[in-house]
Amino acid sequence: MAPKTRAQLAEALRKRDVPDEAAGKVLDRFVELGLINDEAFAEAWVDSRHHGRGLAKRALAAELRHRGVDTETVKEAVERLDSDQEAETARRLVDRKLASTRSLDSQTRTRRLAGMLARKGYSSGLAYRVIREALEQEGIDLEDDFS
Repeated sequence: MAPKTRAQLAEALRKRDVPDEAAGKVLDRFVELGLINDEAFAEAWVDSRHHGRGLAKRALAAELRHRGVDTETVKEAVERLDSDQEAETARRLVDRKLASTRSLDSQTRTRRLAGMLARKGYSSGLAYRVIREALEQEGIDLEDDFS
């Protein structure tokens, strides 16, 4: 069983018709014993999903909120990723996808690469900067296409 947040465990107990008062006491005790730790869960989630799937801060924050992690814990966990690290991950993702788009025109390539980065939570500014750098290394000037 994968690690769960307090909110996920509370929902599981609710689905099994465990009274809220009893569930609260059990969950409080689990927190005391260190068996539930939303902060550690959030940090591990950010590390795993950023390095494994290349997700950006925005996507990571949405996933953590969806799992019931409180806003402050989410903020602390995603702030551990610095902007340089996020940009480098975006570059790696673009480099990996670039070869499969070589037969396409530069506007289509840009659109597909930007879409891929957007789905992973990257801002449009960072996405276009990284894409422009990658295409310029191939000798393609995007300014001509978007003028």
